[in-house]
Amino acid sequence: MSDQVRAFVDQPVFVYLTDGRTLVGTFLGYDQAMNVILSNTHERIFSSTEPMKSIPIGVYVIRGETIAVIGELDEELDEAADYENMRTEPLDPLLL
Repeated sequence: MSDQVRAFVDQPVFVYLTDGRTLVGTFLGYDQAMNVILSNTHERIFSSTEPMKSIPIGVYVIRGETIAVIGELDEELDEAADYENMRTEPLDPLLL
């Protein structure tokens, strides 16, 4: 597992948290408990009635137990997305 996660270091990633929040940022590092550090972090807030909001956070430490999904962010596809006209229901929190 650590080799797979190590491949994310210095790469753009998206993180879906168990409380339903979505974060994007640059993966800086992690520890044995899978706590993660992101830089240039933004929280993406989705709404069915308003465009997606991107709230800058900066450096952010995420507790490993709150991470549901983490994956590589394709910056080219992300930049091509029309977030100004995108309307979608926010993701529900995960029930664990």
